[in-house]
Amino acid sequence: MKMNFSRVMRLLSLRYGNQEAVVNIERNRRYTFEQYHLLSNRIADVLCNTLRLGVGDKFMLVLENDNLSLMMFPTTFKQAATVVLTNLRDPMEEHARQMAQVSPKVVFLETRLLDAYYETLRGLGCDIVVMDPPSVEQAAQAGVHSFWALVDAASDADNEVELDTDEHLAMLRFTGGTTGKGKCAMYSIDNMMATRDSGFISTDMCFSSAARLLHVSPISHGTMMTYYPTFFAGGANLTMNMLDMEKWREVVETERVTHSFLVPTVLYRLLDLQKANPRDFSSLTTLVYGAAPMSPTKLGELVECFGQIFCQGYAATEAAMFIAVLNKADHHSDTEAAVRHLSSAGRITPGVEVFISDENGKQLPFGETGEIRIRCKAIIKGYYGNPEATASEFENGAWKSGDLGYIDADGYLYIVDRIKDMIISGGFNVYAVEVEAALASHPAVSMAAVIGIPHAEWGEAVHAEVVLRAGANVGVEELIALTKSKLGGYKTPKTLVFVTELPTSAVGKVLRRKVKEKYWQGSGRKVG
Repeated sequence: MKMNFSRVMRLLSLRYGNQEAVVNIERNRRYTFEQYHLLSNRIADVLCNTLRLGVGDKFMLVLENDNLSLMMFPTTFKQAATVVLTNLRDPMEEHARQMAQVSPKVVFLETRLLDAYYETLRGLGCDIVVMDPPSVEQAAQAGVHSFWALVDAASDADNEVELDTDEHLAMLRFTGGTTGKGKCAMYSIDNMMATRDSGFISTDMCFSSAARLLHVSPISHGTMMTYYPTFFAGGANLTMNMLDMEKWREVVETERVTHSFLVPTVLYRLLDLQKANPRDFSSLTTLVYGAAPMSPTKLGELVECFGQIFCQGYAATEAAMFIAVLNKADHHSDTEAAVRHLSSAGRITPGVEVFISDENGKQLPFGETGEIRIRCKAIIKGYYGNPEATASEFENGAWKSGDLGYIDADGYLYIVDRIKDMIISGGFNVYAVEVEAALASHPAVSMAAVIGIPHAEWGEAVHAEVVLRAGANVGVEELIALTKSKLGGYKTPKTLVFVTELPTSAVGKVLRRKVKEKYWQGSGRKVG
């Protein structure tokens, strides 16, 4: 099916008119639906007619939330090129590797990064658009454009761009690297509209024109799923760039925020702040969290402090919608069944197909543990430039999640372990292989095993066990610093110990699951 999103947005702007659509807190920018429609028309015109991007071309965003909000829906759907999302927190070396993988013609960049990134980007043949006004010296450099200068010169007229909602490659986004090289997920427009629809189907999340949703996590990642339903319902998406919880509390109070998306570790910090110095959170109706279940003890404290306003969502890069939701009414611990349900990911979103399979893809009965497989409109089109991984992870229209779990007799989905060696720490995906590769790059390291271990706030913490080469010597701090320089802070081991040997298979492969067992003994699950 083809659609013209200038027309779609024009109708939304007629419906919601002068209601606020986007608010950028740090930059103090406010746009009504009408203003946002005209601004996104201008940005689309820049992409199409100034930068000459079209079908098959790509542009990459290395941006914080305020600027990402200008490049989200409907901007990207009003033109034919493919947007590539990144994690601003990744180091430049990772961004450069991603650029080499997808070959963007243009990179939209925070101005403060220009000096450090310029030679790399130009060496890859990229034009650069900086989002805040550059200095005179920066503007004089070849290939550098000022975003607002381009936008001010562009047309705000509705265009005639029509895109196939199933076939058009609308977006690329990177997973973590299971082999040291992240896979690049491909999204259609329909994939992203499934994100919108799941928000509406999950009525407990209360998306409406009264919603004012504050994004503090990167909207290039998990909180994107709340951006779409908020927007289509006529609500306002508010953005913050820095994870400053004291500032978050101030904004909730002054902007009368109704919704936000936070990971459990942040909710625990928020609880401590609110207990120490209460603020007026009477406007809050919905706090969505994901990436890890809530500690029943902490949950009781949170509900007592904020009320029964919590929803847990289960999703993935490959299925960017609410696959399962633990509703507000489930967030209590006064019965044995309620406590059990708190360790689940919730009930399956109506219309989504989830089944538990054995290693051959055969469906298992309720209550039996196997791999979680998913079919729905959000399932991505595969991995860009990686047909082998696509063939391996998608079968008969279903995505093989790599999560081990079961569905109980009440329809609640439980995740008990992972087949893939992925760690979810504080809401971010970390793949063991890439951390192990960073550690092994040190000449003193013989081998390493990286796992997730239980953590009260983050769900899981990245932990490494390292075997040194005979006669070699290196300190814990040096190895942690090396990993941080290569991968960034959130992928760096929080703890590291030296061991004389690691469990290995007959062919010498490190058995991470054996390393993991000693840290998760006595737990009903092996993930945070």
